[in-house]
Amino acid sequence: MKIRLTRLTVLIMALVTSAGFLMLYQYLTDDLEDQTFQATEESLIDTAHILTGVIESDISEGSLNTDRLKSALENAHAHEFKATIFKLTKTHVGTHVYVTNQRGIAIYDSKDKHTGIDMSRYNDVYNAFKNKYAARSSREDPHDPHSSVLYIGVPIKHEGEILGTLTVYKAQQDVRPFITSRRKWITLSVTMIALGIIVFTIAVFTWIFRPIGKLTDFAQSMTRGERPKFPKLGRGREVNTLGNALKEMRDTLDGRSYVENYTQILTHELKSPLAAIRGSSELLQEDMPLEQRRKFLTNIENETNRSQRIIDGLLKLSHLEAQSQLGKLEEINLLELTERLKEAHAQRLAPKNLLLVIDISTDILITGDANLLQAALANLLENAIHFSPENATITLAATSSEEQTTITLTDEGPGIPDYALPRVFERFYSISKPETSQKSSGLGLSFVKEIIDLHQGSITLKNLTPPNRGARVTIVI
Repeated sequence: MKIRLTRLTVLIMALVTSAGFLMLYQYLTDDLEDQTFQATEESLIDTAHILTGVIESDISEGSLNTDRLKSALENAHAHEFKATIFKLTKTHVGTHVYVTNQRGIAIYDSKDKHTGIDMSRYNDVYNAFKNKYAARSSREDPHDPHSSVLYIGVPIKHEGEILGTLTVYKAQQDVRPFITSRRKWITLSVTMIALGIIVFTIAVFTWIFRPIGKLTDFAQSMTRGERPKFPKLGRGREVNTLGNALKEMRDTLDGRSYVENYTQILTHELKSPLAAIRGSSELLQEDMPLEQRRKFLTNIENETNRSQRIIDGLLKLSHLEAQSQLGKLEEINLLELTERLKEAHAQRLAPKNLLLVIDISTDILITGDANLLQAALANLLENAIHFSPENATITLAATSSEEQTTITLTDEGPGIPDYALPRVFERFYSISKPETSQKSSGLGLSFVKEIIDLHQGSITLKNLTPPNRGARVTIVI
């Protein structure tokens, strides 16, 4: 829950940051056009006053003379140049001028567009005659918002009298490439920041939260008594350090509890055979018939062998349980493995005239430890041999799909009592074998289960129906 809350917090932070940059992007792009046109307007004001000064210096006897201005502008528009501004190239003068007389009639236009037209009704001329700030923006095409032209008007004065006006005008389309270019750079910058936030968020989830989630699942699996495979945590140094520390802690704690647990188990299981040995040895110190003496000596031998089986079984089981994962992995041909198993158990099958049928195709391959899997199947086969009646059949079969391999071993014995089925894989739990009251060590099926667990598989045992028709062990890897 805490990890999920942290993930949610990081996600919210990323969303809030992204929203902030989106708002900043909208502000910059929306304001970009206004700021650019304002800067253009400011430069046009200066140009208008400079050119008006030129006109005013040429006034003679109260009349306007535009010859010098006309000549200068014609030369300026004829200039060939190449100026790179903000990665854009400018090759011509885009500013034009028209001059009106005292009645507002255009007497000169550098673009020859307004000459002879009454301009007095337009704000740039109307306000200039009133000695006010005179500016306007008009579209050349009413349906095209990008066809606007910016006009700045200035009164032409002589001895305090306004003799006419001068208007400097420039098409907004001339400066729009600069707006487009700057908008692209703003868009690129914000996009890179957004991608950085996305990559950072993904990296946090991939390198931190996801591995921590795997470690949490790993720890919870251990708490449930399972033997999970240590997860792959990627290359994050910090997470791998945490994972290795958790693994070492688990191994240390497991080692302490493992020793304590096995000491208690060994003490408990050896009490019975040691008590029997002690009782028989005490009785042997008394005089008794030879036949009875042999009986007690046989009892001592049997209990000694039982103790040895318990110790050997515990050593094998403890070696398996100490492994957190398989150290040796190889591709195993299941048919070849079971054929070797059949050959090794031929002498055990013969006394009861048992038939071992192997129903496995040649192309079934599994990945694991061949020696351990053969040991597990050998234990299961030995159980089947012990419980099978004479002239019976034991079947070892397997099926395979892309995802898993299923191995079954079926016998024709009496089956397992219903009360024992839930406990057959517990350590030291056993039932008497047919025709003898001697119990096994109760470690064989526990040994098998540990091997299957190490292969990340599962094992189940059930009786076949109808009753007393044998048992079937199913292994899924």
